[in-house]
Amino acid sequence: MMDIKKIISTGVFLAAAAVLIVLGMNFLNTRDISDCRNFFSGEDCWMCQNGEWIKHGNPYAPQPTTVCLGDKVQSSDIIIDSPLTNQLMTSPGTVEGRAKGHWFFEGIFPVRLLDAGGGEIARASAQAQSDWMTSGFVPFRAELKFDKATTATGTLILERNNPSGLSENEGRIEVPVHLKVTALKIKIFFGNNKLNPQAECDKVFPVEREVPQIEAVARAALEELLKGPIGQEKSDGFFTAINPDVKIQNLLIKNGVAEVDFNEQLEYEVGGSCRVFAIRSQIIETLKQFPGIEEVIISIDGQTEDILQP
Repeated sequence: MMDIKKIISTGVFLAAAAVLIVLGMNFLNTRDISDCRNFFSGEDCWMCQNGEWIKHGNPYAPQPTTVCLGDKVQSSDIIIDSPLTNQLMTSPGTVEGRAKGHWFFEGIFPVRLLDAGGGEIARASAQAQSDWMTSGFVPFRAELKFDKATTATGTLILERNNPSGLSENEGRIEVPVHLKVTALKIKIFFGNNKLNPQAECDKVFPVEREVPQIEAVARAALEELLKGPIGQEKSDGFFTAINPDVKIQNLLIKNGVAEVDFNEQLEYEVGGSCRVFAIRSQIIETLKQFPGIEEVIISIDGQTEDILQP
């Protein structure tokens, strides 16, 4: 009789354990797993690292569909609750966290948003949300407004308010973020013998490219032109008459005239009137697509005479 009871008890225990395992597996399969310390998952999980989901072991759950954000950025004096690392910032963007009282002066400290090149996109003051005259942590909030971003990544910088100017009172913390770039479609002009069977020297044709929507869009178009045809454009027969390694030294647009200055590589070993006409046409047509540009003057090292001669 005792053996039967033991067998029944063992069976009940095993059944209960099986139910728990099944429930655990179902639990894993119906949620985004991002914690490798989870009781069921052990080391089989998805980890969010540097803005990407990384597989550890063999997790039951599929790759999470939620946006992978990083951790909070923090130091002994300040904790950034929002944004997290690699989070997308849009305008207006909110910055929130907690900082020790000595980070503030008159209840504020500066916050800046920089693009990938170090250019300042926005600036604001983080405001203390409670009494800042304390040695403990004080909640703060700042709102950043900006028109547009020209790079897909940027850096949020929070600085300790330091009216004394003393180096020992300085403080700074950075948060890497993603930025939404507004794209603008433009035309770049190249030669194409398939579209120009008569091989007319000054005949050029447009391809479409996307550049960030910035004020210096004409310069951005020229930079794209100097890259030459890419990818499918080459397969479609587009080519450039412009030498590699040509650099834009200056571009000035005033009163309907675009004056663009290049380095000497623009006419290096360029011979024949046909190629000269092609180079000029590519530059002129690429610039004249923009409203307000009616004439284009090309120079090399500041010289406009006797350049690009056949």
